[in-house]
Amino acid sequence: MNNAQPKLTTINSNKNRFKTLLEVKNLKTYYPVKGGFFRRTVANVKAVDDVSFEIKKGETLGLVGESGCGKSTTGRTILRLINPTDGQIIFDGKDITNIQGRALREARKDFQMVFQDPYASLNPMQMIGDIVSEPLKNFGKSNKKALKEEVMDLLNRVGLPEDAYEKYAHEFSGGQRQRIGIARALALKPKLIVADEPVSALDVSVQSQVLNLLKELQKDFGLTYLFIAHDLSVVKHMSDRIGVMYLGNIVEIADRNSIYNEPLHPYTQALISAIPEPDPRKSKERIVLKGDVPSPVNPPSGCPFHTRCPMAKEECSIAKPTLKEVRPGHQVACILYN
Repeated sequence: MNNAQPKLTTINSNKNRFKTLLEVKNLKTYYPVKGGFFRRTVANVKAVDDVSFEIKKGETLGLVGESGCGKSTTGRTILRLINPTDGQIIFDGKDITNIQGRALREARKDFQMVFQDPYASLNPMQMIGDIVSEPLKNFGKSNKKALKEEVMDLLNRVGLPEDAYEKYAHEFSGGQRQRIGIARALALKPKLIVADEPVSALDVSVQSQVLNLLKELQKDFGLTYLFIAHDLSVVKHMSDRIGVMYLGNIVEIADRNSIYNEPLHPYTQALISAIPEPDPRKSKERIVLKGDVPSPVNPPSGCPFHTRCPMAKEECSIAKPTLKEVRPGHQVACILYN
């Protein structure tokens, strides 16, 4: 491994901390369902349904929830890999909701993604050096010597050996492939990285190594993360604040200690109760939710969680609660607090 001093310029991660980098307002992403002889839209899959939050520069916002709740769609919509149906995405003070063409291409230098499957996201026909240098080439860097030096520096930064440059993805383990994906995401020195289940496809033995690498890179380069995961212990380790999603909606947002120690929404309480207790001498009451998650094609009226909520009241099926700050920095969408 190359132990030379990295050439990438690090920045003071506290300089711009607490300034808003990303603001999402009433974001909706619907997928049309076609039917009939003329293949007309007969319904919509409401993957993301009126989601709002913000992320400060230099912080990590974790996004958790059951599979199919809309976490990944939210991340991909923010990066404009999927076009939003409605709402606003404001990145670093600029509205990027509807930009297209060259403007979108230029904006994408500042936000990148680390994908869930490190093998599927890497081109098996390209050498690692070409994969990592591709973003740099796309934005005008053509000097071969300078490109190689920068790529070698990136590979060193993420803990890969020098000979990785001329190898292919299939020659690496899952953890190493994810490091390659991280190096590629880091190449353009973005301000925001959306990490979509970045360790869920990895062995438990290497998950902590990749997570610690992400934290180290964040500290060195002042990165901001939207960290998407279903593993609550991983999210707690990585996040400053946590948003809990259910059926395309955010039902609670707070700092990680409040979410884990004092969850307010009944759904969040059920999620936290499912975390295994490592000490066998301690007893823990498990909240078991009844029924199945409703279809996003036809979500329930009122509160989306009321069909499974152990505290549901009659009015929960009528009015949909909005996120309300009930404590400093702690927002919850529940009729118990609205």
